[in-house]
Amino acid sequence: MNSFERVAWQRGYKYIAGVDEAGRGPLAGPVVAAAVVLPPDYKNSEINDSKQLSARKRETLYEQIKQDALSVGLGVVEAPVIDRINILQATLLAMKDAVLDLTIEADYLLIDGRNKIPSIESVPQTAIIKGDSLSISVAAASIIAKVSRDMIMALYHRQFPQYNFQKNKGYGTKEHRDAIKQYGFCKIHRRSFHLKSKKEQQKTYDLFLREAADDE
Repeated sequence: MNSFERVAWQRGYKYIAGVDEAGRGPLAGPVVAAAVVLPPDYKNSEINDSKQLSARKRETLYEQIKQDALSVGLGVVEAPVIDRINILQATLLAMKDAVLDLTIEADYLLIDGRNKIPSIESVPQTAIIKGDSLSISVAAASIIAKVSRDMIMALYHRQFPQYNFQKNKGYGTKEHRDAIKQYGFCKIHRRSFHLKSKKEQQKTYDLFLREAADDE
């Protein structure tokens, strides 16, 4: 899980940040990104793609990562901005904010997915497809982003309990869609997101199951 980090260290980079996001697919709430700089040759066999972990394990690792990491940064982009600039640009903005939130200036970035962060091109970057299962730094960032977003949605649940954000985390479950039909949108709904077909509904629900799995 640290082969990408080792290559960067061997090339002389010192502060390597893994970057990942949570919340691209929901109908409500922010997209949240995290950046994590781990100590050189850091090992923790339990750190993995956040979608492969139970909520309880994610929360335990969240505390461990925050304790062990050299620095952790967070970026949050809320629904109105997502609607204005689209989810891809909002995700890249959240990633940029997470990197800039680090207390240590990263000199190399490992980013989950296909896209580099165009607004900080001065920092060398590698985009890694399925990076959260291949890089310990990216996996750590995925855990921080996921748990942080879940905490945010728990706070929104207190404001808008009728949508049950505590459980669905803003994803398009049947219960959530039925609540939208009954109560309409609230301020954290993404007005630009529409479920136009059963196929799209199922795709969104499948993403919810992968990203927001509850404890068994």
